Amino acid sequence: MGDAFIRHIELLGYEKRFFPSQHYVYMFLVKWNDLSEKVVYRRFTEIYEFHKALKEMFPIESGDINIENRIIPHLPAPKWFDGQRSTQNRQGTLAEYCHTLVNLPHKISRCLHVVSFFKVRHDDMNPVTDSQIKKPEVFLLPKDSKKNLTDITGPIVLQTYRAIADYEKSSTSEMALKAGDMVDVVEKSENGWWFCQLKNKRGWVPAAYLEPMDGPDESEEQEPNYAGEVYTVQKSYTAVEEDELTLKEGDTIEVIHKLLDGWWVIRKDETTGYYPAMYLQKAGEVDTSVKSELRNRGAPPRRSTIRNVKSIHRQGRKQISQETYRRNSKKYIQKQQKMQGNFQNKANVIIEKKEPEDNKPKAQPAVPPRPSKDLILNRCTESTRSKIL
Repeated sequence: MGDAFIRHIELLGYEKRFFPSQHYVYMFLVKWNDLSEKVVYRRFTEIYEFHKALKEMFPIESGDINIENRIIPHLPAPKWFDGQRSTQNRQGTLAEYCHTLVNLPHKISRCLHVVSFFKVRHDDMNPVTDSQIKKPEVFLLPKDSKKNLTDITGPIVLQTYRAIADYEKSSTSEMALKAGDMVDVVEKSENGWWFCQLKNKRGWVPAAYLEPMDGPDESEEQEPNYAGEVYTVQKSYTAVEEDELTLKEGDTIEVIHKLLDGWWVIRKDETTGYYPAMYLQKAGEVDTSVKSELRNRGAPPRRSTIRNVKSIHRQGRKQISQETYRRNSKKYIQKQQKMQGNFQNKANVIIEKKEPEDNKPKAQPAVPPRPSKDLILNRCTESTRSKIL
């Protein structure tokens, strides 16, 4: 196997830590060529020292010899006092820096200096803490790139979930679970894979294996949208359960209910059923990361297929049957058709009312009476008067 290299670096946000004294560290999700994904923490002063050393290693590419040859991105120096405001405002620059860094020529992006800096350290897995001092505050970067980074005004408290069954990981980027494990959720992906941390472990976990602490139901779960959103199938899937649909790549469907476990309810003609969200892409959008994700990870398991479930809640989760989805979907479509029919009838009536008016002969303009001879002689020009004499 070849040398390790980094495929992608994503800035997740930053942490405000209080031990041994108050300071800030940035959180990076580093994706490696073996498809593993690791979270590392770095202070900005460390990042800047790394940047300076990289420039010294590649003086031509850093523009030291000729500024026009510079391809290594710029990075502003640390401030004399780095507080929360500067840490927060620097996120956009840092995210862009990482994106540019991994896309530089291989002699730079895959050099030992870069690989070593982003490798997992002992304190990434076991951060130094003091039980007498409060836990670090986490500030996650907004997913919407259009959102202003300065809109984040307070720490994001990571939600704690409980594992309802044992889960054996199937790749290095995932994390194994035991029933009863309490995990903090760092990221909830629409595809049903959630990035979690458990003590000194971090990795992707199927959302279906996790339950909220305060009740069986998800407060963030959306209501069904029977108007539907148009999506295109990016990967074929053959139904395994009766309430799933079999579709081929390229099929166009409508999503009517987005569920957090990554299995969405879709509508194809008048039929509804479950389909893996990660195999779908919104119509008209082009996202190459979708294809990469399909290669790297399969669809998450469904909650209905999990055995030996051990929940702390007496009541089960509320679930809408496919019969209810189909019935409500049919009612919505019929209502829309009826409304369109009524609108068309009204439009036809308006056209019919206008037609008789259009068929009426248009009134001809009145012809003014011919002026008398005396009026012409008194008021007209010499040329006009000469014609009647």
